[in-house]
Amino acid sequence: MTSLLIRGGRLIDPSQNLDRTGDLLIRDGIIAGAGDVAGHVDEVIEAEELIVSPGLIDLHTALRDPGDEEDETTYTGTAAALAGGFTSIACLPDTTPAIDNRAAAEFAILQAARARNCHVYPLGAVTKSLKGEELAEMGQLVDGGAVGFSDGKHPLHNSEIMRRALEYSRMFDRPIFNFPEVEELSRSGVMHEGYYSTLLGLRGMPAAAESIMVGRDLALAEMTDGKLHITTITVTNSVKQIQQAKEAGVKVTCSVTPHHLTLDDSTLQSFDAAFKVNPPLRSRDHIDSLIRGLKDGTIDAISSDHQPYSIEKKRNELDQAPFGIAGLETVLPICIQSLIDPGHLSWLQLIDKLSTRPAAILGLSKGTLKENSAADITLIDPHAEWTIDPEQFFSRGRNTPFEGWAVKGQAHTVIVGGQVRYYRGQILSRMNPAV
Repeated sequence: MTSLLIRGGRLIDPSQNLDRTGDLLIRDGIIAGAGDVAGHVDEVIEAEELIVSPGLIDLHTALRDPGDEEDETTYTGTAAALAGGFTSIACLPDTTPAIDNRAAAEFAILQAARARNCHVYPLGAVTKSLKGEELAEMGQLVDGGAVGFSDGKHPLHNSEIMRRALEYSRMFDRPIFNFPEVEELSRSGVMHEGYYSTLLGLRGMPAAAESIMVGRDLALAEMTDGKLHITTITVTNSVKQIQQAKEAGVKVTCSVTPHHLTLDDSTLQSFDAAFKVNPPLRSRDHIDSLIRGLKDGTIDAISSDHQPYSIEKKRNELDQAPFGIAGLETVLPICIQSLIDPGHLSWLQLIDKLSTRPAAILGLSKGTLKENSAADITLIDPHAEWTIDPEQFFSRGRNTPFEGWAVKGQAHTVIVGGQVRYYRGQILSRMNPAV
């Protein structure tokens, strides 16, 4: 047996309501105990001044592999995840071909095993080829390792399809992830519909395009008793509706992104496509509602919504450039700046949103530092000061609106299955990054 001691760190574990200084012992890839550990160990990591948390988990990450490797590969995407502090990610099915069958789900897992960075759990497509017309073979996808179902950034616009998906997924106890957008209202839009879209003469995407879809999905989830996860909510009415649905016993969870908590629609005055995301950056009143939703527990999780694109694609004109931010490597500092420093969330609450709750949503036995749990652990240096430079990203995506920001807080060490896979800026996997 091999042993690793993490000594003198600030242990934060929402699953045990734990926040105290101590040691954490790992033996043969399993957490063997927390507290003051004595006796011989093979390796020691000095964690004084560091936060020791359960490994961070991202709920929806685009890996682009296969089909769009110029934007991202499994290796570069999982390396970016490690650099961001993530030990597990759920990958979206919007690849080419889509993850809509068992072989495709198994391919995603196999590619991750070859990369040997973090865990990758595929989200299987809800519909064949993501067309929204016919349900995919959900049972085969589960057999292939799918932990949930999603059509990625393609909203499930057909209510009958959504109903059947929620009903059928109950057989496998898996959630349906839906992107909340009524496409008829937002089509051809490039930013939030409001003061700045009018000022700039740009086609807007109204808040109602999101809240109408959220209302429909909540009604169907209540009718079917299915598990629903609503991704990347951004508007006040979505928060209100989800809060009411939870109080009524609907099985619904939801997530928000760091950039929707930090940036507002005024940033589009630059006409910089780095700020073009879907759902769009909203006005400040919506951001305030999202923060309140995080604080009161209405919003369950924070996800990067990692959408990497090549420089050539993002440098197109604003109306032609794709939506999205390469977000995995900036989640921690942006959350610290927008949530920890202003006092909106404690570290215990933030780790819950980034690890423990995402694990529960995906049905994973992770997000904990409990004894006998798998040793997926993130050591965070909350005081590290650095400047965000996309040229230093491990991701192939350089599309970030945070370029040049002076921030603090980053992953120091990332342990996956008891093995150190990332240490102070270095990826320690065996795979050649060129593969």
